[in-house]
Order: sequence, then C-alpha cells, then structure tokens
Amino acid sequence: MFIARKLKKENICEYLLYMWQVEDLIRAFNLDIDAINERIIIPYPVADDERKDLYGWYESLIEMMRLENIQTEGHLQLNKNIIQELDELHSLIIRSGKNAGYNAKFYYILPFLTQFRKQQIDLKLSDVELCFNFQYGIMMLRLKKNEITSETLQVQTEISKFMVLLARNYQYYKSGELDLE
Repeated sequence: MFIARKLKKENICEYLLYMWQVEDLIRAFNLDIDAINERIIIPYPVADDERKDLYGWYESLIEMMRLENIQTEGHLQLNKNIIQELDELHSLIIRSGKNAGYNAKFYYILPFLTQFRKQQIDLKLSDVELCFNFQYGIMMLRLKKNEITSETLQVQTEISKFMVLLARNYQYYKSGELDLE
C-alpha cells in the first residue's frame, strides 16, 4: 500500500506493474488474509496504525478479486482502468503529432510489439497493454531465474524507454502541463 501510493504519484507504469505483482502475491496466498497478515503485514516495519491500514488494503483487494472473479487470473478493474487511460493518452499523443520523441520511440518498438502480439491469446490487446505484458513477463522470468536472451533484453530496454516516456507524459497530462490540442 505504501509502495503503491508512492509509485502511483511518481510513475504510473511502475505502479501498475507493482499492482500486478500484488495481485499475483495475493493469489500465491490463495486469497487468505490470515496468511498474508502473518507473512507480509505483521513483519512489515511500520507503526501499528499503519499496519492496520495495510491489513485493510489487502483485505479490500482480496474482496475485489473475489467480486470480480479473478481469483486465478486476470487483473482488477481498477488496474484495467489505468491501462485504458494510458492507452487513450497514448492515442492522443500519437494523433497530436506534437511529441516527436515519443512518436519516434513508439514507432521504433512497434515491430517488436507486432511480433509479440502474434504470441498472445487475446489478439485485441492494445499496444500499451502489450508493453505491460511484455515487461511483466520479463519480471516473472527474472524471478524464476530463467535465462533471457540478449535480444529479448535489448527489446525490453527499448520498451522500458517507451514506458518511461508514457509515464512522464501521463504526469504532465494529469498536471495540465501536456498540450495535445
């Protein structure tokens, strides 16, 4: 909760990837708040009132996951909404033609996204969601200590650069500093 709050203010892309990890963490504990409390919340180095807030945060996420029937896979609607918002912003930036660096980076990674799209079950995923899926997949491979080819790492670096631009533009957009008219 504390990390999520900080990331949401500073980098929306890192926030979303973090939230996807939290969803998977909750699944790893079989949506069991008692197990999460014992293994994650109690050892967390915060004051008791903050620990209570953390407990409530996990409890509400578990409830949302149950209500949205995503106990085994998928993402919370609140996270899907962020993807949609980022995708809409991305489309606005591309259509405006006012951010040459952003557009150039996107068109540079587009062939990689097209190739990655062919490997997806849901072929209707937006380019932005494909970027998130790719980055999250790399994170999971690293956690499992799987080998990642140098070519894949090179693509990951380029997609990361694009996502940094997306996150920065999101901050500008939210603060009213981004003119796309």
